[in-house]
Amino acid sequence: MEQLQRWRLILGKEVEEELQQLNDGEQLLSEEQLLMDKTLSEIYGSQRFSKIGANGEGSKSAGKGKSFPNVSKWFGDIQTLFDKDIVQIIQNDAIERCGLKELLLEPEILETIEPNISLASSLLALKDNVPQKSKQSVRIFIRKIVEDINKKLSEEVRKVISSQHNKNAHSPIPLASAIDFKYTIRKNLKNYSSELNTIIPEKVYFFDRDSKNDTNKWTIILDVDQSGSMGESVIYSSVLSCILASISSLKTKVVAFDDEVVDLTKKLDDPVDLLYGFNLGGGTNINKSLKYCQTLIENPSKTILFLVTDLYEGGNVSEMLQRLEFMKQSGVKVVCLLAISDNGTPCYDHQLAKKVGNLNIPCFACSPNNLPELLDCAINDKDMKHLAN
Repeated sequence: MEQLQRWRLILGKEVEEELQQLNDGEQLLSEEQLLMDKTLSEIYGSQRFSKIGANGEGSKSAGKGKSFPNVSKWFGDIQTLFDKDIVQIIQNDAIERCGLKELLLEPEILETIEPNISLASSLLALKDNVPQKSKQSVRIFIRKIVEDINKKLSEEVRKVISSQHNKNAHSPIPLASAIDFKYTIRKNLKNYSSELNTIIPEKVYFFDRDSKNDTNKWTIILDVDQSGSMGESVIYSSVLSCILASISSLKTKVVAFDDEVVDLTKKLDDPVDLLYGFNLGGGTNINKSLKYCQTLIENPSKTILFLVTDLYEGGNVSEMLQRLEFMKQSGVKVVCLLAISDNGTPCYDHQLAKKVGNLNIPCFACSPNNLPELLDCAINDKDMKHLAN
């Protein structure tokens, strides 16, 4: 019975009579399964819409099928019937197959859609064309995505940074993650207990924090490609930038580039405002952005540059590589991220990526879940090969 139900849902209504005969003429699908079949057929069935207009009514494929009078209800149905991951796939297919991009700009539709980063990226690309009545709904939708990413990354990123201490001085402030174990053991050897077979310390020594010395702060620069193909990477980069900017022991800079270069550091107080500072689309001039980033470097040995780009350079490639090599040799820790995404292998310039890699600059795509570990590896000169997507 279960196998017949699965085949009915896969093959559609056209095979219902044949499959019912195999089930002694009994109806195969439950009420919930019938609703599931109905919602899926609107997108994947032979009578699905070829296009849906802004009023929610669709043009029918080959003159068949019925109208699509309530898109909001349809979005609500799929969220009730399917798991979250499946919902996102169906939503994305609906947008591509049925021309729902216009409907994404309607406030009542946005309120019913399950937020996901792919849709948020599409909205950011369309943000300049959003009608006034939908602007607030679009911001709320994007903020949901931002808050979700922030929850996943913030704590782990802070742990990485809090573990960095000035090991040339000690602090009177007790902090478990800052214990100088070697010094504490050495100073308390006299308090060894043979009965307990351990040292009983009279005093524990703690490393001082880098934050007390402004010249000792790490500067982290995110140089982010805002060409149209980098939408998801822009979102993850923006959230990470704002998390880093909120940590007092760091100096964080964020730069956006296509054919032009824009310093967005002043917008780091709010990741949504920062995202709205990006303009997805346009060309790519990595060399020009690197030239600007060089002006932001004060202490090369305490600077990390994350270059987030697919490396489809429209500027001077030779000069770009020379700038990267110069930064590397001056002590800057440079990492090239071809994408920050979980969506499989990204599209990028393989030839240029190989040349960047030949400069001993890590060059790979990274899962957003690996960003805290990536930061740890960059600060502590650890190998990053295991982080590559």
